[in-house]
Amino acid sequence: MLSMKGVEKRFGTVRALKSLDLEIQDGALFGLMGQNGAGKTTLLRVTAGLLRPDSGSVMIGGTDVLKDPAKARMKIGYVPDEFGIYENLTVMEYMEFFAEAFGLYGRRARVRCEELVRAVDLSDRADFPVDALSRGMQQRLSIARAMIHDPAFLVLDEPTSGLDPGSRFSVRELLLELCTEGRTILISSHVLSELSEICTDIGILDQGSMKMTGEVSSILSRIENSNPLRISVLNGEESALRIIRNHPGVRSVTLQDRVFSLDFEGKEEDEAGLLYELIGNDIPVSGFMREPGSLESFFLKMTATSEEKVILDDTEESDL
Repeated sequence: MLSMKGVEKRFGTVRALKSLDLEIQDGALFGLMGQNGAGKTTLLRVTAGLLRPDSGSVMIGGTDVLKDPAKARMKIGYVPDEFGIYENLTVMEYMEFFAEAFGLYGRRARVRCEELVRAVDLSDRADFPVDALSRGMQQRLSIARAMIHDPAFLVLDEPTSGLDPGSRFSVRELLLELCTEGRTILISSHVLSELSEICTDIGILDQGSMKMTGEVSSILSRIENSNPLRISVLNGEESALRIIRNHPGVRSVTLQDRVFSLDFEGKEEDEAGLLYELIGNDIPVSGFMREPGSLESFFLKMTATSEEKVILDDTEESDL
């Protein structure tokens, strides 16, 4: 669906995007992770055709965004990070206004708008002024507006930012439903637990460069396998240390109060082999486990900074 190659974008002397490559397959729900200033919004706006890159190529569903922006935009539904208030419009008037912008008029526009308002569960608010809606309702309305022309690709910039947990859940469920219908979705978010829960793929953007991309299941497995391995013994520390040091999967080891902490590279089969070897040499092992990890800790490790707080769950953000 999306193919970016060598994309560069500068603002004065600042390189917001640096030779960026990104591939998103049809039907994916792709989560873009990155701290403030990483270039997320710039990347999304370049994708949506709102910013022209200084170099590189951007293809949406086989259409070159730079050579044929009008055609590309018909394939994209864009939801910015700010709603934009339309004080004098009701929900339906708001939808019909954007329907006309995409060439829909009369009964055809009315039917389409009613269909979308119903899909985002706002039918009972159809005659409400837009500025009277809660932020969560406004965000769902923004998604409905972005769907007016039935795009195959949705691009959303922090769609759950500032929402309470209930509204955030509602938006997440809506995105999952749209993805199930076959749409491709690119979403940026600071709420990392959300990305791991709903996304099929994740990309980590840092200072304009894509640090890594991959399937969520693969990344979570990598997180688990990269965490320290802790081994507790009742006695025989010297013998255990000799066995541990000689294991090919051990990169480093520390010992404190009969507890070994290992930087261990390997799968469950490798862990089982080490445990079997310790027990086979009469080492009384009383504990053997990987330390729990998180997408947040992995993100901070990949971006090599902890200066900015990255939110792990929606409860934490709602209290800010």
